[in-house]
Amino acid sequence: MKKDVLHIIRENLPGFSKGQKRIAEYILSDYDKAAFMTASKLGSLTAVSESTVVRFAAVLGYDGYPAMQKALQEIVHSKLTSIQRIQASNDRLFSADVVTSTLQMDMDKIRLAIEEVDRTVFAEVVDRLLAARHIYILGVRSSSFLAGYLHFYLHLIFENVTLVTSNSAGDILESILRIGPGDVLVGISFPRYSQSTVKGVQFAHDRGADVVAITDSPMSPLYQLASSVLLARSDMISFVDSLVAPFSLLNALIVAAGHRKDADIAQTFDRLEGIWNDYGVFDPSEEG
Repeated sequence: MKKDVLHIIRENLPGFSKGQKRIAEYILSDYDKAAFMTASKLGSLTAVSESTVVRFAAVLGYDGYPAMQKALQEIVHSKLTSIQRIQASNDRLFSADVVTSTLQMDMDKIRLAIEEVDRTVFAEVVDRLLAARHIYILGVRSSSFLAGYLHFYLHLIFENVTLVTSNSAGDILESILRIGPGDVLVGISFPRYSQSTVKGVQFAHDRGADVVAITDSPMSPLYQLASSVLLARSDMISFVDSLVAPFSLLNALIVAAGHRKDADIAQTFDRLEGIWNDYGVFDPSEEG
């Protein structure tokens, strides 16, 4: 399993210089604060120069200080309690207009997703969905909204889609009891990762099903269990999950799958329009 930055620091601590040890000790004790500091600020707090902080990141094997900072932030997002997240984010959110700050942070997550989503893996996921004997979609807590959204649209594209709606590990395992080779489980989980989802994904993996993980990082417990992984950042804004990038990623997945099933979708909506008209489901005078 990939080692996180704190593990790397602990392993290399004995060989650090005095200045590097001060940086290391500060990060190990206050990584939640260090993760959002500039190199200059971290250097000031540990009585070293900014260039020493940058070199420290290089010693750890990172391409620069931003790469090390990103690795620290991944740990923060997965390990901090809600109270710690509120404290860590308050300065960033409320030092300016909260609307601008929040929307800007969401925009940043989408830009990161554009850069980081592996297009080969994305195409592989679409192929897995198209070839699946049965598709199961699993996400609990805030990820249940992502799972429900994905199910709503995949249900219009495919006939063989099941949304697992329970939050209980026992009920989840019962819902996917018959999963096996040829099936696909789409597991969706973001920090703090739900053990119910992890257990469901583990079961599907053990039964020989293909697992598609929608998650945030290689540090995610779903990462090692999945046949294919699509990553989108969900960095916490205060105590709130930022699900903008995951939703956009799911939109791309739905559009790509739908494009491959254009003829079927056209028939589906033609039937639906007829049913809606026959049963007066929608008032034609109403919009939206």
